[in-house]
Amino acid sequence: MSKRRKNSFTTWIGDLVDDTKDFVDDVLDRAKDVEKDVRKAARKVVDDDKDDKKKKSNSTRAQLAGMHAALADLTETVNKLAALQLASAKAASARPAVKAGAAA
Repeated sequence: MSKRRKNSFTTWIGDLVDDTKDFVDDVLDRAKDVEKDVRKAARKVVDDDKDDKKKKSNSTRAQLAGMHAALADLTETVNKLAALQLASAKAASARPAVKAGAAA
């Protein structure tokens, strides 16, 4: 509220009009903010619903297929490494032991 001055009727009417204008401006500013926030929230809800439907159907299947492929690759790699380790162990046991002073 504005500060009060002399007690005349015209001053009182002027203060009343000024206070009313300030009040209306504040109400309109808040209404604009509320309207903007409501539109933003509604947009988010609609966008999230569309995205959720797409993600649920495609994402889960894609992830599962990716996991199966990764598991197959990992199994193949482990089998190759096991075969190499076995071959290396057989080759090491098949070599005769050479003593340092026995050659030449």
